[in-house]
Amino acid sequence: MTHNNAAIALSALGFGEIEAAVYCELLQRPATGYRLAQALGKSPPNIYHALGSLHQKGAVVADDSEGRVYRAVPPAELLTGLARQFEARRDAALDALAAIPAEGGGERIYHLKTVDQVLDRARRMIAEAREILLFDCFPAPFAILRPELRAAAARGVRVVGTVYEAVDEPGFDAIRSPPSPGVTDLWPGDQLSLVADAAEYLLALLGRDDRQVRHAVWSDGPYLSSLQHNALASEIRLVALAPEDRDALAGISLLRACPPGLRELIGEAQPAQST
Repeated sequence: MTHNNAAIALSALGFGEIEAAVYCELLQRPATGYRLAQALGKSPPNIYHALGSLHQKGAVVADDSEGRVYRAVPPAELLTGLARQFEARRDAALDALAAIPAEGGGERIYHLKTVDQVLDRARRMIAEAREILLFDCFPAPFAILRPELRAAAARGVRVVGTVYEAVDEPGFDAIRSPPSPGVTDLWPGDQLSLVADAAEYLLALLGRDDRQVRHAVWSDGPYLSSLQHNALASEIRLVALAPEDRDALAGISLLRACPPGLRELIGEAQPAQST
């Protein structure tokens, strides 16, 4: 059972069936290819092919004797090396994919299906925000995204949003919704609303266990995003009951802030200049 569990774990990392079996066998004791073939009941050519592949992966080492003996690299060392290789391949893939020019998707709305997809999209939006970021977050998603929101504010982005719990020194404008009983309890899940630069928005309703998505949509259309910015800005200002808070938040309204998405929308409406 222990070998089976280990083999399944290794297969998820890209190891073949024989590779996983050979590595697990070598973890118990060093062996020659011939001994491995006997122990595993596999043909020697298949065993030596697996050993060559494991050597390339950095999973085994071998001595220089005539009857070459193989030994498994310790698991922690192996996994550290695999992680390093993955990071290098990931960075290379990211550079190659980023070089492909992408056209805008227009005013389309896309559905997100997993919690990881929702949170990764939210993190990317926050990281790429240039001027203004508005949000409305229930406590669970807010706790997850708070470091990214703070980092955005630290680099000069105007970050303003509604929270549903007391927040000490968040590093941005967190407007607490009046703590009336049942506000978060009555809503059928954990709400996450996010608008970045009036250029893209994300609306998501997550399950209470944060393991399922009940509803989630995203769009990078400037028209729809500008409307979402306006709606969220109005809601945030309405929540700010104190007059001094309302005055301080006047600058987040769509027309006063004039964020990039609105500027793009305005530019689309301008008549083309004749030449």
